[in-house]
Amino acid sequence: QVQLVESGGGLVQAGGSLRLSCAASGRTFSSYSMGWFRQAPGKEREFVSAITWTGTTTYYANSVKGRFTISRDNAKNTVYLQMNSLKPEDTAVYCCAATQKSGTLITLATPAAMDYWGRGTQVTVSS
Repeated sequence: QVQLVESGGGLVQAGGSLRLSCAASGRTFSSYSMGWFRQAPGKEREFVSAITWTGTTTYYANSVKGRFTISRDNAKNTVYLQMNSLKPEDTAVYCCAATQKSGTLITLATPAAMDYWGRGTQVTVSS
């Protein structure tokens, strides 16, 4: 069992930055690949970024590539999402998720493949 708690969301102006954190409970955090997903009002949940359990491979949605950076600190049981050059269309609830399944993009970008979810943190970008 893994429990995930996100933090770091808030209100920011377009062009600004935020760093989201996802703290995980449990001693096996380092064996989980982690992903960030977001859901805006009236829209489906969408993949944002993911990182494999080793931290050696990262994936990004095209919409955030070059602006967002995912990282993890296994000693702190935490995964981060640094978000720069934020745009109003980045406004959403951001959730982190964990899985022990294959660390391929096809898997990690699929919400149904994730085993555990946090409740999310709201990110609002004003224009």
